[in-house]
Amino acid sequence: MNEKTIATNRKARHDYFIYDTYEAGLVLSGSEIKSVRAGHVSIKEAYIRIENHEAWLVDAYIAPYDQASHFNHEPRRKRKLLLHRKEINKLWDKVRQKSMTIVPLRLYLKYGRAKLEIAVAKGKKQYDKRQTLAKRDAQREIERQFSRRRD
Repeated sequence: MNEKTIATNRKARHDYFIYDTYEAGLVLSGSEIKSVRAGHVSIKEAYIRIENHEAWLVDAYIAPYDQASHFNHEPRRKRKLLLHRKEINKLWDKVRQKSMTIVPLRLYLKYGRAKLEIAVAKGKKQYDKRQTLAKRDAQREIERQFSRRRD
């Protein structure tokens, strides 16, 4: 498909149990989209907040675009997400539940438009993270054994 991944939030899958994912558009200014296309973006510390029936991306870093001079944007400003009303209502209902949050997973360009993959997630405890790492190590060891037998 016509997608180019710009930034991923690898830590999200480590720190959270991911439940539902959604695709959201981003409202960006001209200097922001140029900076996004150049790949100067970080969504590591970002999160999604719902206010007044609107979804907002908070704390995402989009670096200032050098050629924009005094028409540049604020790097950490809130950015509006484009979602259908029903999706926003579903997200709001899930967030009201205990310890659920909305996290960005990846930022990508789809047909020239900036899109954000977001997910409803629940925070993992420390022992859950250790369990996940142990399962991953065991799976790697099994795959290693199978690859040795084929050789």
